[in-house]
Parts: sequence; structure tokens; C-alpha cells
Amino acid sequence: VQLQASGGGAVQAGGTLRLSCEASGRALSSYVIGWFRRVPGKEREFVAVINRSGYSTSYVDSVKGRFTISRDNAANTVYLQMNSLKPEDTAAYYCAASTSLYIDSDPNRFYYWGQGTLVTVSS
Repeated sequence: VQLQASGGGAVQAGGTLRLSCEASGRALSSYVIGWFRRVPGKEREFVAVINRSGYSTSYVDSVKGRFTISRDNAANTVYLQMNSLKPEDTAAYYCAASTSLYIDSDPNRFYYWGQGTLVTVSS
């Protein structure tokens, strides 16, 4: 499966963005999909994950209540709605696919990665 992330941009604190992760090559419904982010000089960080059906999700504590992950398997796309953005959310965001049966936050369990989309939040 190939993943294409998009939707990043520059916003002010308190703003919103919606990231999209579009899959090709195989049905997205076959995969658990996660969003991760990386700041230069820091380790990659788990952000959110959604199971194959879309009924189970998990978030890192720092984005709970602000970010929402969802999926449209018919459109082969997973979304990350980001509200109330903070400067500390600034990072390159990556979507990734896992063949695991369950949601997971371990990036080592995700074998397919899209290119990053940059999110910049100014204060």
C-alpha cells in the first residue's frame, strides 16, 4: 500500500487544520492507520491511531480533546482533524499503516509510511 499525506500548513495558535492520508495500491480497510509526528532533533512521537473499522481510536495525552482521527474506507482515506492548535504541535506529520489486528502506538509495528506533511503553528 502507498500512503499520501496532505493538508499541512501554517496557522496561528488556536487555529485548525485537517490532515488527510490517502491510500493506493490496496484497500485502506485492511490496515490500522496511525498518525505520528517528528520535530527535528527529537524522536518520532505517536499522535493518534484508528482501527480497521473506525470504531476504536487512541490518542497521545497531549492532543486528547483537540485532535480527532477518523476514516472513510470507501474513499480510502484517513483524516486527522486538528483543532485548538498550539505552537508545540509544530512538526512534520506522517501517516502509517499496520497489518495488526489491534490499535497500537508503537511505530515499529507500522510497516508502510507516507511522506510527511508539515504543520507550523505560530504563537
